[in-house]
Amino acid sequence: MLKSTEILQIGTNTILMESASLQKLSTLLNKNFSKAVEDILKIKGRVVITGIGKSAIIAQKIVATLNSTGTPALYMHAADAIHGDLGMIQQDDLVICISKSGNSPEIKALAPLITKNNTILIGMVGNLDSYLAYNSTYILDTTVDAEACPHNLAPTTSTTAQMAMGDALAVALIKCRDFKSDDFAKYHPGGALGKKLYLTLGEMAQANARPSVSENASLSECILAMTKGRLGAVLVTKDSALVGIITDGDLRRMLAIHSNIGSFVAKDIMTSNPNTVHGDTLAIDGVDYIREKKINHLIVLSDDNEFGLVHIQDLIKEGLI
Repeated sequence: MLKSTEILQIGTNTILMESASLQKLSTLLNKNFSKAVEDILKIKGRVVITGIGKSAIIAQKIVATLNSTGTPALYMHAADAIHGDLGMIQQDDLVICISKSGNSPEIKALAPLITKNNTILIGMVGNLDSYLAYNSTYILDTTVDAEACPHNLAPTTSTTAQMAMGDALAVALIKCRDFKSDDFAKYHPGGALGKKLYLTLGEMAQANARPSVSENASLSECILAMTKGRLGAVLVTKDSALVGIITDGDLRRMLAIHSNIGSFVAKDIMTSNPNTVHGDTLAIDGVDYIREKKINHLIVLSDDNEFGLVHIQDLIKEGLI
C-alpha cells in the first residue's frame, strides 16, 4: 500500500500532466478550427458527433453542451452507425468524429460512408498520420505526448484534450451566435441553473401564504396571523395598502425592551415603510438583496400593488443559497 504522501503526489502529477497537455493543445489550433466553426454556423441541419470507446463518452458530453447552447446536435455511436444507425445522418447535417488513434476499425469503416455523400466530416483526432485524418474535411488536432496513466494506456490526457476541444468549439459558437443568458434559460428550465436564470421572486411569493393584519390589530392577532402564515412574519396594512412588516425578531426585541406589551397593536411593533422588491426581480438577485440588507424576508410587490412574502428558507430550498 502506498503512503498517503505518495498517493497525493500521484494525483498532483496527473493534474499537472493534463494541464500541460491543455497548454500544448492551445498551440495546435489553426484555420481548421475557424473553418469548422464557420461551417457549423452555416449548416441547416445538426451536428452529429460520433466516436468509439472513451471517445464516444466525450462525444455525448459535447453533444449535450452544444444542444444547451443553441447548436442542435446528435450523438451516434460509431459501431452502431455501421450497423444501421448511419440513417441518423441527414443531408444537411455535419459530422464530427472523435478518435485518439484515428485508425479504429469502426472509424475506418465509417469515415468513407460519411464523406461519399458530400457530408462535411470534422476529425477530432490525436494522430495526424491516420485514416481519419486523411479522410476528414477539417482536422482538429488533439495530439498528446502521453497518457497520464503510468502504462500510457488508459485514456486520460487524451480525453481531457478532446473535452477541452469540444468546449472550445461550443464557446466559439456561443460567441458567434451572440447566445445570451436569456437564450440559455430557454434550454435550462430545470435545476438550480435554470432557477438562477428564470425563476422570479413573484413566482416564489405566489406559492406562499400572504399573512397580513391591519395596523390596529392586537398583538394576539399578529401572532396568530404570523403562525398561520408559517413565514415568521406578518405584513401590516392600512386601507389595504402596505405600511409595515412584523417579524418574529421584532417580537423578541420588543419583549426584551418592554415587560408588558399586551396593549400593543401592530403599528406599535412594525417596521414602517419596509423595503420592497418587484415581482419580476430574479430570485438569484433576491439572494444578493437579502445578504446586503441582512434580512430574512423579502416583501414582493406586483404592478397592481399586490404583495407577498419570500423567506430566506424559500431561496435555500430552491438551491439558490
